[in-house]
Amino acid sequence: MSGLFPQDAPAQDGPGLFGDAPPAPAATPYRVLARKYRPATFDDLIGQDAMVRILRNAFALNRVAHAFMLTGVRGVGKTTTARIIARALNCIGPDGNGGPTADPCGVCANCTAILADRHPDVQEMDAASRTGVDDVREIIEATRFRPMQARTKVFVVDEVHMLSRNAFNALLKTLEEPPPHVTFIFATTELRKVPITVLSRCQRFDLRRVSVTELATHFGRIAGREGVTIAPEALALIARAADGSVRDGLSLLDQAIAQAEPGAPIAAEQVADMLGLADRGQVLDLFEALMQGKPAAALAITDRAHERGADLGVLLQDLLDLTHTLTRLKSIPALRDSPELPEAERTRGAALADALTIPVLGRAWQMLLKGAGEVEAAPDRRAAAEMVLIRLCHVADMPPPGDLVRRLSEAGATAPAAPAPAANGGGGARARAGGGAVALAVAQGAPGPASFRDVVALAGAQRQAMLHAHLLHSVHLVRFAPPVIELRPEPDAPRDLAAKLAALLTEATGARWTIALSAEAGEPTLAEQGAAADAARRSAAAEHPLVRAILDAFPGARIETVHDAAADAYGLPPEEPPADEMPEEGES
Repeated sequence: MSGLFPQDAPAQDGPGLFGDAPPAPAATPYRVLARKYRPATFDDLIGQDAMVRILRNAFALNRVAHAFMLTGVRGVGKTTTARIIARALNCIGPDGNGGPTADPCGVCANCTAILADRHPDVQEMDAASRTGVDDVREIIEATRFRPMQARTKVFVVDEVHMLSRNAFNALLKTLEEPPPHVTFIFATTELRKVPITVLSRCQRFDLRRVSVTELATHFGRIAGREGVTIAPEALALIARAADGSVRDGLSLLDQAIAQAEPGAPIAAEQVADMLGLADRGQVLDLFEALMQGKPAAALAITDRAHERGADLGVLLQDLLDLTHTLTRLKSIPALRDSPELPEAERTRGAALADALTIPVLGRAWQMLLKGAGEVEAAPDRRAAAEMVLIRLCHVADMPPPGDLVRRLSEAGATAPAAPAPAANGGGGARARAGGGAVALAVAQGAPGPASFRDVVALAGAQRQAMLHAHLLHSVHLVRFAPPVIELRPEPDAPRDLAAKLAALLTEATGARWTIALSAEAGEPTLAEQGAAADAARRSAAAEHPLVRAILDAFPGARIETVHDAAADAYGLPPEEPPADEMPEEGES
């Protein structure tokens, strides 16, 4: 390209044409580390070895897909990978005669234009801001024309899950059979929101989170190239805070470099202050104080952390992370030699894991997890966090429920027999499966229901749901004398209840039944009887010495339910079989 551009103009030594002083050279604008050290080749990508190996083989075998779907958390290199693929497809080599290659030269016209984001045949679209079908139609229209300069037109669609349903549908046909000179590359952080019809037309790559070790090593190399000395512990803190994202970590490294004095090394304490974290040693000290039941020591540590600017809500998150680490160390002893863990956690953490049990760690996890939610909802985060820590101190020396039950059982605690609640009048259910037994007996020609509970169970077994519900909740038994049943219905019972019940019994037994309505009080409903029986069981359970000891040991605990294996479907105990009738006087 001919012509003289401003950057090619010779430097002006003397005064200007009108005697004015020469202009000062413009300062080079600063580029953040995430852009300055953006990978330019597949070899520069870290933590994505499987994807790089597959793509290299695809280029070597000339089996490059026409559409790619790149998915992963933010900052792992999805868009960067898309640009590397675009350069690999269009590189022509330094001599201008090269073909598609997994190692683009970086110096040809196509490579330099794509690197500078100004290539006319590599178009990037942000689907978060252009979600409509018209935006997709522009891409489809552009696929009809051959590339202006490159070998292959590349369309990179970022956050593709944000496209509307109609936009996805408009793209399907072109995506399935694109022209030979077109490649689509999609990137998304929400793969589940992408229609399966689109996924099935793409070669999918899951970019994984980059490990803490790989991130710390990578950040250390970049810090060295920037002429910055940073402590390994500080790099580890940044790598953990990055949560697998290279871009997030580089932004944090940028911030750490900016806050340090020029030429001075960056210490872990500075990075912890910057991140609002407590020192890792302080977190271990705090956890030890909590497990030893020392609230004064624990609050002294949090006071010091608060003075240094640490957020106590974040401190609870650190304790959660430490609890998880200790539980893993307890469960997988080989982790004590893992380079993923900082030295403090490999030594002091291993000792703590040996001293604590899995139930104690599990209880601490549950309390911290609940406490973290309380802190987020509380008007005073510090007060809420301190209340959580005080609670942890006071349960530290309390045995887990399983241990307490075992101790009390070994001490010989015995339970008095629970008094069975008295059966009310017309009971007599057979047991929990009584309804089914009654229906089977009737089907086989056996005598009909022997109690009102059997009648109610029969209605349930015959799938008469509304009748069964009203018999259970809205009917008081006055007299049960087959084939006559006398009932007092509640006002909400249907008017045809007696007729429906008589028809059901007649059909089931083959005998004519009479259902009489009465104004007498009668018995409580079956539902009321079941509630009374449940209350009696709860009262008996609460008097059990073992249960009393547990309730005393765990303030606030309560009895939720008491299960009785002998109770029937209505929560009532089985009825005693009726005694044989005594002969009347004068009969032989």
